[in-house]
Amino acid sequence: MSERTERQIKVRQVTHVQASWTEQERGAPGALTLQLILDHGADEYVLRPSADDAQVLVLLLDRSKQVNFDLERKVLMFGNISTE
Repeated sequence: MSERTERQIKVRQVTHVQASWTEQERGAPGALTLQLILDHGADEYVLRPSADDAQVLVLLLDRSKQVNFDLERKVLMFGNISTE
C-alpha cells in the first residue's frame, strides 16, 4: 500500500540540488547536470540544462523559498520568489 501511494505522488518538493560539470572532450564544451533531490531523498531527477538555462535555474533556485517538481510533466515550479 505504501509503495503504491509513493508512485501516485506526482509533485514533490525539491529539498536539495547537486550541480556538476563533466568534461566531454579535452577543450570542448562540457555537460552541466543538476540533480534534484526530492522530498529529502524519496525520489530524484537529473536535469541537463544548457549553460544559459543553468544560470537562470540557479538564480531561481536561490531566490525561491520553495521549489516543487512535477515528475509527470517534468516541470520545475518556483514559489514565493523574492524580488530583492
